[in-house]
Amino acid sequence: MSAVKHLVSQMMHQQKAAAAPSSLPKGLSQQYAALIQQEVASELADEVVNKVRHQLSEEELHDEEICFKAVRRELVRYLPIDADASEFKPSKDGRPRTIALMGPTGVGKTTTIAKLAATFKLKHKKNVALITLDTYRIAAVDQLRTYAGIIGVPLHVVARPQEIQKALNLCKGCDVILIDTAGRSQRDDARLTELTAFLDAAKPHEVHLVLSSTCSQTVLMEAVQRFSQVRTDRIIFTKLDEAVTFGVLLNVLDKADMRLSYVTTGQEVPHQIEPGCPNRLADLVLGQQVGERSDS
Repeated sequence: MSAVKHLVSQMMHQQKAAAAPSSLPKGLSQQYAALIQQEVASELADEVVNKVRHQLSEEELHDEEICFKAVRRELVRYLPIDADASEFKPSKDGRPRTIALMGPTGVGKTTTIAKLAATFKLKHKKNVALITLDTYRIAAVDQLRTYAGIIGVPLHVVARPQEIQKALNLCKGCDVILIDTAGRSQRDDARLTELTAFLDAAKPHEVHLVLSSTCSQTVLMEAVQRFSQVRTDRIIFTKLDEAVTFGVLLNVLDKADMRLSYVTTGQEVPHQIEPGCPNRLADLVLGQQVGERSDS
């Protein structure tokens, strides 16, 4: 049934894209087709091209390059970005800047947190500590301990919410504390309640929901809705190098009340992570390849 639904969805997208050129000027219809091909929601694609249509002259609407730039500018408005991700800013309350990552299983949280630890230490020259709450998978602790050893940062393992304050006290001299949580199914209410208890005890300044860009929009939106019961204020999209289309990322950001902080483009640590850039993501939504760079 899932495969049938996906096939029907693709056919609808193709029909919509095929119909666009007859009702839109040439330059704009090409950009509309690109949006639909990338699985941008049809109502969102309609909204974007209609705004551009009223911004440009009749002559400009037949110029593909002008339309591309105009649509790109409009897409950027739909991409809320976390400005704090591009540079280090200390917390306002005097505590180490405490950042927690959470999300469904298999999205790459542990690898992402290792990349962030390396970025803060090597690029920003900050003292970093790691705390892991993922005691359910011994392999996950071992993996993060290996990363911590390579990067040269301490790792503290916490099994219960009552223990987290002790771990935080051991990190008081650090600039940044990164907290890795165990992967949770968005349908496991008991585990989400447990996660809430951990976060209430840790009081992180930021909670980033880590999502895989390879998932369908339905799966992504379900994760956003269920994890919002805990507390989330930012999104990290992983595995952009494995994604087939990028329109669903735009759709999710348009519906979720969160900012995009980081994206990852591969498994390599400490590389292949970058702050969310609206121009970069807009280019991807318009069909540019992950390896190509935005001119911002």
